[in-house]
Amino acid sequence: MTPLAGGDVGRVWRARLHDGRVVVIKATSYDARLEAEGLDVLRAAGGPTPQVVAVDAAVLVMDHVTGPGDAHELGAAVATVHRDVGDAFGWHRDNVIGPLPQRNTPDPAWPTFFADHRLRPYLDDLPATLSARLAGAIDDGRLSDLLDHDVAPSLVHGDLWSGNIVGGRWLIDPAVNRADRELDLAMLTLFGSISDGFARGYEDVWPLDDGWHRRRPALQLYHLLVHVRLFGATYLGGVAARLDTLGW
Repeated sequence: MTPLAGGDVGRVWRARLHDGRVVVIKATSYDARLEAEGLDVLRAAGGPTPQVVAVDAAVLVMDHVTGPGDAHELGAAVATVHRDVGDAFGWHRDNVIGPLPQRNTPDPAWPTFFADHRLRPYLDDLPATLSARLAGAIDDGRLSDLLDHDVAPSLVHGDLWSGNIVGGRWLIDPAVNRADRELDLAMLTLFGSISDGFARGYEDVWPLDDGWHRRRPALQLYHLLVHVRLFGATYLGGVAARLDTLGW
């Protein structure tokens, strides 16, 4: 076993089994079976994920995967996953995003689900002024008006950023649920950008709805709030900047 760097919330090793198979072993503080379920569900929907070898409540073992990957193919694969559409937003059970609980009580209305299960649980982590600005936009309907478009309950990775893409190809560390598919792309651009190849691959499978530029800052608030709770005040500026952009 060789320790691997890069894990924010768990210890990770690369290991060679007796039969020669190379795997990654991840020890978690949360129920690893939730992560294994996400990997399996994404793969079944057309997403490239490592095969789960074994799992219990505290340890996940999966195939070791590497690149190189093709950005166009990855974009098309993510859009294909998003094409897996359900009846309501949420999931059949609560799971986790990183080590934090993620509430997934199903709701047929996306703006309500996003407000109640993705934003409100984090309002107390914000300074009073920021909390009041965000709560006001939720309560007076500005958030709902912005997010209310012809949105389907797509299967999403839920925590799609560059650190959860291995070798430019493989998706890891999911926080799966059914949401507006724009949520994954908003997260992917939170700390970086989407390459032209990825964008073309995605658009070839399922072009985005009009208005996605306007909605993106609001959708980025969820993952910023998660980062505030996990890592502290460093990310408050990002929350304030999105509220400023939205005029809230």
